[in-house]
Amino acid sequence: MTFTADDRVAVTELISMHGHLCDSGELDRLDEVFTPDVVYDVSDFGQEPLLGVAACAAAGRALGELNPVGHHVTNVVLTEIAHDRVHARSKGIGVNADGTTGSVTYEDAVLRAPRGWRISHRKVRAHRTPLGGRG
Repeated sequence: MTFTADDRVAVTELISMHGHLCDSGELDRLDEVFTPDVVYDVSDFGQEPLLGVAACAAAGRALGELNPVGHHVTNVVLTEIAHDRVHARSKGIGVNADGTTGSVTYEDAVLRAPRGWRISHRKVRAHRTPLGGRG
């Protein structure tokens, strides 16, 4: 099976859905975005990777009022690895309640699952310096 234009749309919408679910507090629906055994790697923020969709939801609840009020994804680039696997790279902008913002890059492993495309591994890389720290 070939990675089609419809697959590209589905994966891009999947990546976008993460922000909608988080911002609306629908953390019980994260299984619509992630595999049950997802690895959500936030080690760039000094934390241990989250293992499993339930751990991702629990971490969001634990952050409570410290969660961004807006997760915005842009610049999605998809690279087919195999007919059922895609590497996705995208930019994330988080807007906090006090108006401050932050920028990250999401590096995702996306798999074709029985219920549609799902993210099985996400590495969140924080941006703290211009030009990726190479300037």
